[in-house]
Amino acid sequence: MRSFGVSPDHNMFPSVLKSCAFLKDLRVGECVHGCIVRFGMEFDVFTGNALMNMYSKLGGYHVFDERSERGGISRNGGGLGFVIDGVRKVFEMMPVRDIVSWNTVIAGYARNGMCDEGLRMIRDMGNAGLKPDVFTLSSVLPVFAEYVDVLRGKEIHGYVIRHGFCEDVFIGSSLIDMYANCTRTRDAYRVFCLLPYRDYVSWNSVIAGCVQNGLFDEGLNLFRQMVIAGIKPVEVSFSSIIPACAHLTTLLLGRQLHGYIVRGGFDKNVFIASSLVDMYAKCGNIRISRWIFDDIEKPDMVTWTAMIMGYALHGHPRDAISSFERMILDGVKPNDVVFLAVFTACSHGGMVDEALKYFNSMTQYYGISPCLEHYAAMSDLLARAGKLEEAYRFISNMQIKQTGSIWSTLLAACRSSNNIELAEKISKKIVALDPENLCVYVLLSSTYSASERWGDAANLHSKMRNKGLKKKAASSWIEVGKEVHAFVAGDNSHPSYNEISDAHDVLLTQMELEGYVPDTS
Repeated sequence: MRSFGVSPDHNMFPSVLKSCAFLKDLRVGECVHGCIVRFGMEFDVFTGNALMNMYSKLGGYHVFDERSERGGISRNGGGLGFVIDGVRKVFEMMPVRDIVSWNTVIAGYARNGMCDEGLRMIRDMGNAGLKPDVFTLSSVLPVFAEYVDVLRGKEIHGYVIRHGFCEDVFIGSSLIDMYANCTRTRDAYRVFCLLPYRDYVSWNSVIAGCVQNGLFDEGLNLFRQMVIAGIKPVEVSFSSIIPACAHLTTLLLGRQLHGYIVRGGFDKNVFIASSLVDMYAKCGNIRISRWIFDDIEKPDMVTWTAMIMGYALHGHPRDAISSFERMILDGVKPNDVVFLAVFTACSHGGMVDEALKYFNSMTQYYGISPCLEHYAAMSDLLARAGKLEEAYRFISNMQIKQTGSIWSTLLAACRSSNNIELAEKISKKIVALDPENLCVYVLLSSTYSASERWGDAANLHSKMRNKGLKKKAASSWIEVGKEVHAFVAGDNSHPSYNEISDAHDVLLTQMELEGYVPDTS
């Protein structure tokens, strides 16, 4: 158009700027901005809005990828300031600012994690005589969800109530996400219940919130209610609810969901497939996990991790390690979570040398700093292999802050090997880090009892009583047919208790005939 000598007008530039934002091409966007200035259209409200939208969207993309390589901009420093300053300057130069102008700059701040600036702009907007609308509030709520800032989220919720936005389904879904991310599941559910109309987004938000916060039964119940209400599940519905089946090990329900997924044509979705791989592995069917995995055209990091961890937990360490090596050959760069799966596999297989090799490769080749879970997995591996002193040195030299839980793993190993001297040394460390840690008293008492030091064990029990500490009763559950049966130690209320007890006696007799001798220490 320009080569034909046709001059652009104010209707054309917003479309070109949208294209620059979509292509994440900041340099072309800057050229277009220069062209806008030369044509004297920078004061047009539609063009100004499009400019701000482009700059704010490119704040998290191209500017960091390109300019940081040239040494000019970093994600935590000048790059973000450069882009946001551009947005702000365009905004301040506009002689007329409509609701879209304000929303664009507020969304820019929110998108780039500048919560305080975004909130301040909302207040300035009100002072300028413009009332924040649904888009304004929907822009900032996801930021508070991401940064787990429930106080600021409540501030927005208060504004929503005062100005009559409570019934808006978009605001409602954003509030549900915010409260769920801040672990305020009850508040999220209240917001959901108060919505006069619930679309699939609000249903999926509250279901995902329940599952993410460990309320698996509640999530499954809401999923059933959603289907009964005539809301058809979408991809995100299954990605949210399948982990609940995995955690509850409800294979029957998981299979029903799998059938629904296949009938709905969702089985080729890599996120859903990854959830199914994880679910079947956790429910004990590693063969079906592998079958689903092999059917995925291009497995991503999440899928590989689910498969590797499945092998690790089912006692197939060699399969887990070979899968990890295949993943590397396929060009998938490992993250910190997949290394945790590898260490778990090595721990179950007693593969100490391999684990140390992979632990060192994390930082040397992939630039991943070990976190507490990695150190815990490695110390568990060394302890299982009987290398208690080596595990003690490993934890003592770890590069991050020690916790009572990581020492507890080693303390449990001391009980198995009757290493009382090391157990006492570790116990002092745990008590110093976490005085209320019940685990240290239970494990040390068990270690004393195994060595027939009854007086020391009795003293520990006395300390526990004086501190008001009480051991939580052990529990387990099993799925039989279509019913889940739960058991708690010391509880004989199950309707089939007598039959279960009789079966236990029969099995114990058969075990003893096969040569089993119980450890009564």
